Amino acid sequence: MNRLGDLERAVMNVLWQRNEPLTVRDVGRALADRDLAHTTVMTVLDRLAKKGVVARDREGRAWRYRPAASRENYVSELMIDALGETGDRDAALAAFVRSMNGSEAEALRRALEDFDEPRT
Repeated sequence: MNRLGDLERAVMNVLWQRNEPLTVRDVGRALADRDLAHTTVMTVLDRLAKKGVVARDREGRAWRYRPAASRENYVSELMIDALGETGDRDAALAAFVRSMNGSEAEALRRALEDFDEPRT
């Protein structure tokens, strides 16, 4: 999974914040402070679709775009890919855990407890 560039992240933030598929025009309006050309937003969304980061459905002559996965799932995939880049996954995980604050460590403990519970 590829990391997103600055503009791709901005577009994805718009899509993740909304609960409905958006057109290029909708995304462009949400990014009005960036003063982007319609074709720029269209190109970014097309590239994100080709990367599999967004899904799109045709509605009349326009495409409607939505995230292919939640922000949390996207970040999780990045973390998994990053772990695959290291020769020592245990050391990388230990370093990651050492970087956590108390509430993050507690959230990880809860997730591990849920993972260890038998599935019924």
